Amino acid sequence: MDYRLAVAADAPAMAELFAANHRDALTEQERATRGFVQGDFDAGTLRAMAERGSLLVADDDGRLAGLLGLASPEDLPSVPPPVRALLDAQDSLRWRGRPLRSTSFLLYGPVVVAAAYRGRGVARGLFAAALRAASGRADVMVAFIELANRASWAVHVDGFGMTPLGEFTLGERAYGVVGASTRPAPTPKPGT
Repeated sequence: MDYRLAVAADAPAMAELFAANHRDALTEQERATRGFVQGDFDAGTLRAMAERGSLLVADDDGRLAGLLGLASPEDLPSVPPPVRALLDAQDSLRWRGRPLRSTSFLLYGPVVVAAAYRGRGVARGLFAAALRAASGRADVMVAFIELANRASWAVHVDGFGMTPLGEFTLGERAYGVVGASTRPAPTPKPGT
C-alpha cells in the first residue's frame, strides 16, 4: 500500500469513494456499523484540495483504498459550518490544559476507507501518514466527529488514541473534538 499525497487525477475516484460513504447515502444500520462522512466533497472540491496538498490517499497499485484530509484552517477556500463551529469553540476546547486557540493545529479529516479495504489497516496507515505529514507543520491534528458516528469515534479515540478536547453543537448535531500530537513521544532515558 502506498500512502501519498493525492493528485488532481485522483479526484473522480475520491469523489466516488466519498459519495458511497456519505451520511445521506447510507442506511441507519450502515451508519451505525461502518461510520460515515459528511460535507460537500465533489470531484471539483477534491481536485482543488489535492492541488493544495491537503489530501492523502492510500493507493493499492492504482486502486484507491482510502483518503484523508489534512489542512490548515487558513488554507480552506471556504469554511464549512462544522469547521466554523470548531473554530468558534477554540477557547473552550482544551489541548494539554491550554485552549486550542493557543496551539498550532491542522484539521484532520474527513477520512474514509473503501469497503473492500476495511479491517486491513488502511485507516491506521493513513493516520500514520498524516502524522508524518503534519510533523513540523503543527503541534496537533484536530478532528471533529459527530457523536452519532460511534464507528469513527471507536477508530480514532479507542483505536488510535486521539484525545478528546471537548464538544460543540451545530443545529441538532453534537460533535466531539479529538486531537493527536504530531510530535513523537519522548524516549525514556536508560534506567528510568
